[in-house]
Amino acid sequence: MVVLAASIISKSGKALVSRQFVDMSRIRIEGLLAAFPKLVGSGKQHTYVETENVRYVYQPMEALYLLLVTNKQSNILEDLETLRLLSKLVPEFCPALDEESVCKTAFELVFAFDEVISLGHKENITMAQVKQYTEMDSHEERLHNLIIQSKIIATKDEMKRKASEIDKTKIDKRIGGGKGGFMSNSSGNGGRFDNGYSDLNASGGGGFGNNSGFGSLDHDFGAKSRATKPTTTAPVAKIGMQLGKSQKANQFLELLKQEGEVIVDEVQVTAPGARAAPVITDPISISIEEALSVTLRQDGGLESLEVKGEMALVVQKTEDAYIRVQVEQGPNKKNFDFKTHPNIDKDLWSREHTLGMKDPSKPFPTGSQSGILKWRMVSKQESLVPLMINCWPSVSGGESTVNIEYEASKMFDLQNVVIQIPLPALREGPTVNQADGEWRYDSRKSVLEWFIVLIDNTNRSGAMEFVLPPADPSSFFPIDVKFTASKTFCDIAVASVNQTQGGGNARFGGRKQLTVGTYHVV
Repeated sequence: MVVLAASIISKSGKALVSRQFVDMSRIRIEGLLAAFPKLVGSGKQHTYVETENVRYVYQPMEALYLLLVTNKQSNILEDLETLRLLSKLVPEFCPALDEESVCKTAFELVFAFDEVISLGHKENITMAQVKQYTEMDSHEERLHNLIIQSKIIATKDEMKRKASEIDKTKIDKRIGGGKGGFMSNSSGNGGRFDNGYSDLNASGGGGFGNNSGFGSLDHDFGAKSRATKPTTTAPVAKIGMQLGKSQKANQFLELLKQEGEVIVDEVQVTAPGARAAPVITDPISISIEEALSVTLRQDGGLESLEVKGEMALVVQKTEDAYIRVQVEQGPNKKNFDFKTHPNIDKDLWSREHTLGMKDPSKPFPTGSQSGILKWRMVSKQESLVPLMINCWPSVSGGESTVNIEYEASKMFDLQNVVIQIPLPALREGPTVNQADGEWRYDSRKSVLEWFIVLIDNTNRSGAMEFVLPPADPSSFFPIDVKFTASKTFCDIAVASVNQTQGGGNARFGGRKQLTVGTYHVV
């Protein structure tokens, strides 16, 4: 059996799609196809026509012909079997059997013909295999793309953090280099943590120490600034103007948004009627951050859960770096493995839960973030999972209906939740019938993204339903999840920061945050 060409032509003999499997000039194939309508008799639905050199095996398809051109020595039974398979494949790639639709899907039809016929001979293949091969769907590719996407998101987060640090540095320089008096009332008691995170209730006093002003302002300058109170508001006005002009840090983010990338901005909640607080620079900043890695199974079970946490310290000036950090631990501390930095006094940590240098006469590093304590937890308890995802795809009536729902634990209030569902390649986006929150279809990545700004006690569960053409249920996995929270798994807090030289409590600030490293449903 040798198939010379597989073609779709109009009733008048116009070639719409033709795939040749042997060396054949364009003039010859056009001549063979143009001569075919003259040879076809009327009233026949599925037959063949022979000429002196070739045999036409054909089947009418509405206003078109599906045609095989073979040599006369080919097996007619094999030709008919090939024709039947092609007649089933053509409507799958071209539902509307007209000239315009065939021309639009010409490449898909040619690829399908190549899967069925190789070098003029029929391959032992089924229609389902042809569809799978032409879609070229790859689970490994989707997983690789998810990894790349997570790296991109991490880079964007780092970029936003750097931009924020640059803005803050400019503000600090303007405050430090401005006229005195603004910081004359800045000293205070206790520790302050950002409003967007859990408070670390720290007691004690000392503020910025016994030195007046901010930084290395001399005593005479501080005295002058206290004596000239009417001028104390001038630096505040300059700061406000400077913040209003600072637009360079956000230009790159705006370009990304215009290209279709989703940039989730951090939302700062301000109490009603509260005035904007002046910019305060903490001499000591302590951050408590945890990274969560979770893998869930499609059946809803937990495959793995890992939490990695770190307490990091940033000291601005050397004179403030002679300190010890008193830590409070909650009842769940036995679930975690704690490790201190090699320069930290381990005996002091074991006895008093205090983090200090082995040599009290040495200060902590200044000007950069230094990790002083780490912890880790690995668990198989499903009750610890902050967000369970269940996906139920089904096929009926010539379409796939996907129901996906989330159930959030009461332990956390989740912020900026993004659930990414991979989809098979689509000519048009899915039809979303219902969604608790916002959604967006990314046609470039073939991903449906579901956004929930905040999950708290008012919406611990939610669902989404969408419809798309028939697809393999496995094509909707793996599902990727991202979110943040202002509470951590480990019940740990900073009680106070004590000065080792001169005694007294030091002023500090900081934050708590839970972020997602990897969170997949596979």
